[in-house]
Amino acid sequence: MLEITDVSWTVPAARILDNITFTVPANSLVGLLGPNGSGKTTLLRVVAGLLRPRTGQVALGDATVADLPRRVAARRMALLAQYAETDLDLTALDVVLLGRTPHQRSRWSDTDTDHALALAALDRVDLGGFAHRKWQTLSGGERQRVQLARAFTQEPELLLLDEPTNHLDIGHQLQLLHLVRRSQVTTLAALHDLNLAAMFCDTVVVLHHGQVVAAGPPFTVLTTDLLEDVYGVDADITNHDGRPVITYRPPS
Repeated sequence: MLEITDVSWTVPAARILDNITFTVPANSLVGLLGPNGSGKTTLLRVVAGLLRPRTGQVALGDATVADLPRRVAARRMALLAQYAETDLDLTALDVVLLGRTPHQRSRWSDTDTDHALALAALDRVDLGGFAHRKWQTLSGGERQRVQLARAFTQEPELLLLDEPTNHLDIGHQLQLLHLVRRSQVTTLAALHDLNLAAMFCDTVVVLHHGQVVAAGPPFTVLTTDLLEDVYGVDADITNHDGRPVITYRPPS
């Protein structure tokens, strides 16, 4: 289980996160929602241990993330960022094998087991024939799926996803979130598409101006009032098999 308790993070001119508290139960998929600038990416970086909170703490199981050695943290958590760029001459398989680095004594000690895990992960994200494709030749959507394969190959306890459906067509958006949900890896995912969040997430947490303004099951959280207050949009919400479906109204 992931526990975030009273986490704040500031820059000189502003408080980006303000006393954030919520939990991500084991084996669940929790959606982190909110408009641009609400603090979603910053919170994911704090959870990953890349930023140290000004106040509060993040705990994964019985360990405080800030106290974990970097190599141990890399074994336990995998972060899929919005953008991944490199000038190195890497293949898709090379990138996926990076997920095994925290488990190895040396970067150059890939085993047959490592290769088997990496190839299986590429198959899982529908890129089985892409192992030897150069990273620079991949589309944005293909790169995103390679990065998810890298995260799966890392075999983490916690998966952190920052807008994982960026650059993906609708078919692969559905496939990616289905894979994440079916993996049963404890996952916190920042998402912009509220209908995708409603379809796949066990619970959602909504940030606004760096604060948690709502948390709970999608159908209780994603209301017309919340969409108007947080996103400034008018919408109709219907019930489909216990999940909300949002239809937006164009601005008048």
